[in-house]
Amino acid sequence: MRYTLGKDEKLKGRKLIELLFSEGKRVKSFPIQLIYIKNNKEMEKPIQVGFSVPKRNIKLAVNRNRIKRMLREVYRLNKHKFLDNLKDPYVFMFIYMAKEEINYAELEQTLNKLCDKFFTKIEEDEQD
Repeated sequence: MRYTLGKDEKLKGRKLIELLFSEGKRVKSFPIQLIYIKNNKEMEKPIQVGFSVPKRNIKLAVNRNRIKRMLREVYRLNKHKFLDNLKDPYVFMFIYMAKEEINYAELEQTLNKLCDKFFTKIEEDEQD
């Protein structure tokens, strides 16, 4: 498996982002929130992903960008956990909710918890 996060995996389309925020389901594991929606369109990659750090929580752009870089890196190294267990294509948006910056190890631990919560929620949705 290649640990890359290519151009085709990044979430860019405005319509898709609006659809994600209006109809997407949410899973939280502080300080990260995952908004996801199943994508019905045929895509090359099974997951499209975006990252966001609200200006309201982190005032300085330098700090926001650093957190986004860390989020992307944590996801990039752990995306195999999502890819190995998904059958359908999904669109993800990771949102950082804390008011202060946390270190890389805590961020990675949180993403792993979030991954577990995401899969349990998907299983519950399929059973309903």
